[in-house]
Amino acid sequence: MATTEPRAQALSIGEVARRTGLSVHALRFYEREGLLVGPVRRTAGGRRRYTEVDVDWLLICVKLRESGMPLAELKRFAELVRQGPGNEAERLQLLDAHQQRVEAQIRALEECRSVIAWKTSVYAEHLARGEAGGLWDPTA
Repeated sequence: MATTEPRAQALSIGEVARRTGLSVHALRFYEREGLLVGPVRRTAGGRRRYTEVDVDWLLICVKLRESGMPLAELKRFAELVRQGPGNEAERLQLLDAHQQRVEAQIRALEECRSVIAWKTSVYAEHLARGEAGGLWDPTA
């Protein structure tokens, strides 16, 4: 007895744009640049049809780009994934290096937040006491 797998839902480029937050233009760019892990299927009329796997992958790509991963590294990562098993150590190395950069950025932002919080409290205290005059006044 033959078994049939459930047919994967085909999604339009507009549906994928809504689900990923990417514009239609960005989705076409990702395809042109080889950032997808599989070929985008097309209808007989040439319209792109995406799968849930495409959406899942694009959501990962969005987070990697939002966190500052350079396009060249994202391309390399996609290339490694497309190649299939056997290069997991290289994928890990790429992601590890990116994670270290992100963690350094977070530390730097936390230092910035600390300075801003301190300065905010200084201004708030002076204003509460009615002693705001002269705070960083270059004309004084």
